[in-house]
Amino acid sequence: MQILSAEQIRAWDQYTIQHEPVASIDLMERAARKCVDWLKDMSWKGRNFRIFCGKGNNGGDGLAIGRMLLSAGYTVSFYILEFGKLGSEDFQTNLQRLHDIPATDLHFLQSASHFPILQKEDIVVDALFGAGLNKPLSGLSADLVGYLNHVHATVVSIDLPSGLFMDQSSLGNTVIQADYTLTFQCYKTGLLLQENAPFIGEIQVLDIGLHPDYLQQTHSQTELLDEVMIRKIFRPRKRFAHKGSFGHALLVGGSYGKMGALVLATKACLGTGAGLTTAFLPKCGYGIMQTALPEAMTLIDESEDKLTTLPDDIDRFSAIGIGPGMGTAPETASLLSFVLRRYSKPLVIDADGLNCLSQHKGWLTSIPHSSILTPHPKEFDRLFGDHPNDFERMATARQKATELNLIVVLKGHHTLIACPDGQAFFNSTGNAGMAKGGSGDVLTGIISSLLAQGYSPIDAAKLGVYIHGWAGDVAAKRFSKEAMLPSHLVDGLSHVFLLLQS
Repeated sequence: MQILSAEQIRAWDQYTIQHEPVASIDLMERAARKCVDWLKDMSWKGRNFRIFCGKGNNGGDGLAIGRMLLSAGYTVSFYILEFGKLGSEDFQTNLQRLHDIPATDLHFLQSASHFPILQKEDIVVDALFGAGLNKPLSGLSADLVGYLNHVHATVVSIDLPSGLFMDQSSLGNTVIQADYTLTFQCYKTGLLLQENAPFIGEIQVLDIGLHPDYLQQTHSQTELLDEVMIRKIFRPRKRFAHKGSFGHALLVGGSYGKMGALVLATKACLGTGAGLTTAFLPKCGYGIMQTALPEAMTLIDESEDKLTTLPDDIDRFSAIGIGPGMGTAPETASLLSFVLRRYSKPLVIDADGLNCLSQHKGWLTSIPHSSILTPHPKEFDRLFGDHPNDFERMATARQKATELNLIVVLKGHHTLIACPDGQAFFNSTGNAGMAKGGSGDVLTGIISSLLAQGYSPIDAAKLGVYIHGWAGDVAAKRFSKEAMLPSHLVDGLSHVFLLLQS
């Protein structure tokens, strides 16, 4: 699914109007009907609906939504921000339709003294500004949004929460805190970034029937990973395959007190289907690994408590994942430098592997092309400098992926995969229960396994991130987000693969 800019979505609207063809006001009516259908499904009959509208087309959506709710027997009041100017043409048309309905409860807000008294039980429909906003809210608009946030009623925002920018950071701005966001036709970038989590609530994408042919003639460099895309990547096993058909993965990590990270990565590598899996670890972890995972082979460092020296013949491995739990001791950092110089195939670098790189940034240019880096935001900033917001972090991820010919997997609720060709993908699976130490180690093992099995680095990253999140969704349903553990993600992989093969 393509993620489009505000300009592209406006063009999609116009393309639909011209080529369906459909009048703009009728397209607005269609969008409003989809919103009303969703609102009816929420079983809020008997509660008061308070519709807050600006005078643009988002406000026109709000007027149409309220009119349809009125005709369905709901109690509805309308509140329009009034600045003494006419609204958009479609807004004015919907306002006239409301005037034609007897005894409509319609109010114009000219100052804060006109703000209505609201109850927590009310349903606030936010149709103030939507996706067309291009400057921070101020004056009466900001005061109204601040007031609505203070009331703590249930807020449903139409298209975007008012005050939220679609394609740039909104940090520091006044933004309505929605419980639900009903967005039209496709995800918007602003709805996928962590910094906007306090404002967007639960997201519902409503298909309002924009003309599908438009997508054939436009291109977005950002897409949302979905199951359709993943099924095209996934390769089921052939009947006469053998363990040599699925590669030999090496997982490098572990140190005294941090062997669990490497155990999780190794277990995930095995659970994702690598033909052979070897773990390279310090002596103190030998008994732990052999007991926890009898299916894994081990190579043992000469050091008791940390990694220092890898064997010379590392090119015999189909893929190497390095970093989980290995620490950042100088000897360990030297080992990473050795891998960068001696291994000719793409690597998966995570955790302390990334922390070692952040201490030796000159090594970044030595990373084998098409390698996969999997930082969380703090690790990312250690590598590439501090970033004031997620939009700038996303821009840097794309820049560095192209500049260094790497794949950057920037982890988060909607993990971003930035590719060397400039394309980027947001993930659509996963949940807050995965926000626990060890979940990233599982991802390292999954991607390393897919690389070993012969998936291209980009496909390994996309498939790995998606099934990692999917396994997390399986675990959350079984154990709850609070009680689920990173090891449950590995257990959930079996269910995910069964679904992929069905």
